[in-house]
Amino acid sequence: MATFSCFSLLQPKTPIQSSKLPSLLFLSKPHFTTTSIPFSSPTLLPCLASHNSSIFKRLSPLVCNCLSTVSPNNTHYEFSDGSSDVELRLELGDRDVQGTKDIYVDANEDFLTVRLQCSGSPKTLMETSLYDKIKPAETIWYLDESELVINLKKQDPDLKWPDIMESWESLTVGVSQLLKATSIYLVGDSTEINQKIARELAVGLGYTPLDTKALLESFTKQDVDSLLIAEGSDAVAEAEGVILESLSSHVRAVVATLGGKNGAARRFDKWRYLYAGFVIWLSQSEATDEISAKEEVRTNIQEGSQAYSNADVAVKLGGWDADYSKKVAQASLSALKSLILSDKKLPGKKGLYIRLGCRGDWPNINPPGWDPSSGVDPPAM
Repeated sequence: MATFSCFSLLQPKTPIQSSKLPSLLFLSKPHFTTTSIPFSSPTLLPCLASHNSSIFKRLSPLVCNCLSTVSPNNTHYEFSDGSSDVELRLELGDRDVQGTKDIYVDANEDFLTVRLQCSGSPKTLMETSLYDKIKPAETIWYLDESELVINLKKQDPDLKWPDIMESWESLTVGVSQLLKATSIYLVGDSTEINQKIARELAVGLGYTPLDTKALLESFTKQDVDSLLIAEGSDAVAEAEGVILESLSSHVRAVVATLGGKNGAARRFDKWRYLYAGFVIWLSQSEATDEISAKEEVRTNIQEGSQAYSNADVAVKLGGWDADYSKKVAQASLSALKSLILSDKKLPGKKGLYIRLGCRGDWPNINPPGWDPSSGVDPPAM
């Protein structure tokens, strides 16, 4: 059993310079107690989002649940996505439902709850976070023989929903489409965590898993520890930077980078080629909740002390257990989905950045022919 708290700070469409905030999710350390809610039963968790360019503004509340599930009653359902709405058909089976008065449907922008009054006691039929936002006031539901039919109006009619809920399965399908083949880079202080989450994401998305540590050791015929002793951390970071340059033109790859002070991602001057993909910062944290994790990220960005704050997505881990790799990967995909949906031009902009030579001018891409060594900074395109 485990609990995961999360919140998201979405990157605004107008890029912030020195105070750019990445998308962020906070996952609390897994803990085991005899009084915890069963893992199969979802907990509604707080989620915060901001579309405001100022990191000092008050954040607007947004319901979020990284552990979307159908109810523990093994409910069978059918789902279909129309042009402007989605339809959910829940099988009632032999449940003792006398009529609509025995049914409770609560749909807000992000979350759906369905309960039945059966034999005098309420039973949860479904409780899940929705794949994307809906218009609650336009929700329609009715009984069709042994099925409960719920029609939800999408806020974004152009977005295809793979499923009613935001689950690992729906996220891998949906985010794969949103990425438009753009690669993903995992950065952070732990090489092991970067590697494990990269493998989970690659398998889920159908991408190629790549590992700069393995590539570096294969190329040099030495392990990284030996290289550090023989050449020093500067040389190792420089060598990884060369590998990142060669990978920057690749598509549909998930790249795990070296963690800690020896990695290229820890250095501000090595991000030129990391910007070619969506960068996820996996950060172990001493924070105990989403509020303190938010303040921790703000402090990192304000102080400018960590190059990792250049990332597009930050995932704060209140502890680490390899058994939860898939949950961390799911949270990463959820944050990526929110980021891209806030600005659907981002994958195309990444592609343009690559075609112009990964010159280091992300996110304000300069016109073709701009020379980063000239010192001239023309208006962004």
